[in-house]
Amino acid sequence: MQALHDVPAPAKLNLFLHVTGRRADGYHLLQSVFMLIDWADTLHFERRADGRISREDLQGSLPEDDLILRAARALQQASGCRHGAHIGVEKRVPAQAGMGGGSSDAASTLLALNRLWQLGLNLEQLCDIGLRLGADVPFFLHGRNAWVEGIGERITPLALPQRHVLVVKPEAGLDTRLIFSDPALKRDTFAATISGFAADPQNFLKEARNDLQPVAERLCAGIPQALVWLHDLGLQGRMTGSGSAVFAWAEPDLRVPKAPDTLQARMCCSLEAHPLCGWATSDSQGR
Repeated sequence: MQALHDVPAPAKLNLFLHVTGRRADGYHLLQSVFMLIDWADTLHFERRADGRISREDLQGSLPEDDLILRAARALQQASGCRHGAHIGVEKRVPAQAGMGGGSSDAASTLLALNRLWQLGLNLEQLCDIGLRLGADVPFFLHGRNAWVEGIGERITPLALPQRHVLVVKPEAGLDTRLIFSDPALKRDTFAATISGFAADPQNFLKEARNDLQPVAERLCAGIPQALVWLHDLGLQGRMTGSGSAVFAWAEPDLRVPKAPDTLQARMCCSLEAHPLCGWATSDSQGR
């Protein structure tokens, strides 16, 4: 195999996000439900014999050193692989949106190169590499909608009904570090249970919230603007992740008016599973 083209890297939404504590090392303890959606980046991989890792930005420009390159180098180092790769990136998921775009790119890179380089690493081995790249990477590697706890490493798959959702991304993004370092951030929400969610998801989500949203709204004026725009459509919005994107459940036939120039609106559909689900074995057979 010399190439893998049209490899998807879908985004996610946090249906809620509670901060339940903080570890001694500074990492925050979270609870959330992550839902995959069909807003996705597309990656293309070609194997190189010289061991080099290169990237070509096919749609928009990316930072000089991003999670795609870091994931490729981390896999190369962990496996001792002497192959390289040239990676083409069609970037569509907005950055600094709380939608996990960078983490999803990293996960799809690990899965694709594990196959292209014929490494045979299993899911647990890839997750060990992925967690060092970012807390959300293991979720995308597992490839199922999930209840997520800890710093993102405790993942319990969930069956969620397919829903349409209107996602709105303000022009400005948000740096996750600014939110988690803010002294006003609520860090002591009472821990919920997955059984409580499973018993009545609709009512659970009505009572739940995103603990990061009040801080984010203060830091980014586009978030309140997006929420007001959704409200004017008769929809109840909530921020995903650390923002700045917000979302609301919507009927598939909703007529969405043109958003203001400072907002990017897109009707999305939830995914039952990641398109690459099953690309790595989940047992311990490995290489």
